[in-house]
Amino acid sequence: MTIELGLILPTSTPDPSRPVLGDARAAARLAEGAGVESVWSTDHLIASAPMLDSTVVLATAAAVTERVKIGYGVMLLALRPVAWAAKQVTSLQHVSGDRLLLGVGTGNPAHGDVGWRAAGTSFESRGRRTDEALQVLPDLIAGRKVQLEEGLEAAIAPGATVPPLLVAGDGQKALARAARFGDGWVSIGLAVDDVPARIAALEDLAAGYDRPRPALTIVGPQVDDIDEAKAVDQLAAYAEAGVERVILVPGGDGWEQGYERAARLRAAL
Repeated sequence: MTIELGLILPTSTPDPSRPVLGDARAAARLAEGAGVESVWSTDHLIASAPMLDSTVVLATAAAVTERVKIGYGVMLLALRPVAWAAKQVTSLQHVSGDRLLLGVGTGNPAHGDVGWRAAGTSFESRGRRTDEALQVLPDLIAGRKVQLEEGLEAAIAPGATVPPLLVAGDGQKALARAARFGDGWVSIGLAVDDVPARIAALEDLAAGYDRPRPALTIVGPQVDDIDEAKAVDQLAAYAEAGVERVILVPGGDGWEQGYERAARLRAAL
C-alpha cells in the first residue's frame, strides 16, 4: 500500500520575540519539486505563537505551484460564520484549480480562548457550532441556497467543487464527527499500533450513518528529530496499517533542511 506525504508550511514560530517566519512561497515550491502530495497551514486568530493567516498562506502557496495540494491543517470552522468559511473555501478552489483539502477541527485548548473571544464567539460551544456548520457547509460551497440563522436563506456565488473534508481530533466526539461528515479523519501522533483499533471504531461509527469509513491522516513527528532510516520504516508501517497520509512537521529555524529531509523520505518510499 502506498502512502502520501504532506508538509506543514513554515508559517508560525515558537519564539514571539523573533519575527522570523519561513517563506511560504519557497516552501510550497520546494514541496512541489520534491513530489510531496500536499502542504498545510494551521489556522488561528490568536495562538500561543505568532502565526500567519491560513487562507492567505494557502492562496499564496497555490499561486506559486501547479500540482501540490493545499490544505487547512485545520480550519477552526466555528471561529467564523459558516457563510464566510464557505466563501474562503470556494475562492481557494477557484484560484488553486480544485487543489484544496479541507481539514476542520475545534481547536486545541492549549492555545486558550483569547482568539475566540477576539472573534466575538464562544470557545465552550465550538463543538456544537462546528457540527451545525458542517450540516450546511457542503451545500454552501456548491453554491446551493441554504437556511442560516434566524431563517435567513443565502447562497455563495460563485460556487465551487466541494473539496475532501477531513475532520480532526482524537476524542470520541471528533471521531463521531468524522464518521458523520468526513471523507477523512486527522489524528496528531497516533501510534502505528493504535491504528487498527481506530480504523475499526471509525468503521462502526460510519456504518451508523450509512457512510464509508473516513481515510486516516496522521500528523507526524518533526522531521528534523528522527533518523531517516527509522522514519522510512515508520512510514511503511503506517501504510501497511491502512493510513492514507502522514503530514510531517519541519521544526526549528532550518525549515529548509526539514523539507529536504522530507524529500529524501518521499524518494525512499
